[in-house]
Amino acid sequence: MKENLTVDRSSVPLTKEDFVSDQMVKWCAGCGAHAILSSVANVFPKIGYKKENFCLVSGIGCSSRFPYYVNTYGFHGIHGRANAIATGVKIANPHLSVWIATGDGDSMAIGGNHFIHIIRRNVDLNIMLFNNQIYGLTKGQFSPTTPQGSVTKTSPQGTIEQPFNPGELILGAQGTFFARVADTNPKMMTEVMFEAAKHDGTSVVEILQNCVIFADKTHNTITSRDLRDDHQLHLKNGEPMLFGKEKEKGIMLTATGLKVVKIGENGITLKDILVHDQYAQDPGIHLMLAKMNPPEFPVALGVIRSAKFSTYDDMVVEQIAYAKENSSILSVDDLLNSGDTWEI
Repeated sequence: MKENLTVDRSSVPLTKEDFVSDQMVKWCAGCGAHAILSSVANVFPKIGYKKENFCLVSGIGCSSRFPYYVNTYGFHGIHGRANAIATGVKIANPHLSVWIATGDGDSMAIGGNHFIHIIRRNVDLNIMLFNNQIYGLTKGQFSPTTPQGSVTKTSPQGTIEQPFNPGELILGAQGTFFARVADTNPKMMTEVMFEAAKHDGTSVVEILQNCVIFADKTHNTITSRDLRDDHQLHLKNGEPMLFGKEKEKGIMLTATGLKVVKIGENGITLKDILVHDQYAQDPGIHLMLAKMNPPEFPVALGVIRSAKFSTYDDMVVEQIAYAKENSSILSVDDLLNSGDTWEI
């Protein structure tokens, strides 16, 4: 997908079946991770690389079983360290398409430092952030995204912590690509993952995932059939931000921020509705979109930000090339005999 690197493409068209692993999938029945897995198997053939040019990296958690379930190269790391491992993989071999499968606990709790710094560096890889607002693998402790007041195994009186908004955290860490999707919409998930693959830099796709055992219906105010029309804003670049069953509502930019308006009321017309620009360099409106939440606002879904900046791995390659061309040290012997030397 990247124009600045020559990546070997498959000489024959690949299909979803080419990426299906022979391993037994051990997620719970009804887990949203099944839909994520299906979307990845759909998007990898569309990207068009050879199978050996994909690498999946994970940490620890239900999400981190992912490398076993996709028929590519993979690395199952340790808790919170997937982003650090994937950085090393990408720097060592910039021609790989590197994907990280991680959860809200894996990346934003124990792995929080690695998470913000991989985003800040803008390493050219793709992060799939499974956000089920709970620790599922370890049986139901609250996570950094668990809503305040939630009763869990580690908060029997209700958690008193303010949760992270992943989009706010990512853009605060100077993120160049942020998207949000729901596990109930595999079509959008596949489209957004393809956009993430095209992006040159760190892409983060937050996936609102359901954990049927420990946080069932945690995203119900967004995904339920009776609420989704009014609580979901599907973003399309270059198109006005409309939502509602009849697309009768929209987002307007005022002097103090965003505002929900209704077409036809108080003289509001389509011309007053904010048009989405995912490629804007300034993250101001992107941040406001990422922070929207019901009941006052709908949740923004789709690609919120996709801005072009230099990538860490490109700059490392350039530095190495410059050093090779200009250094007087061409071998280990040159290094050992450089500077002040003496014989004993």
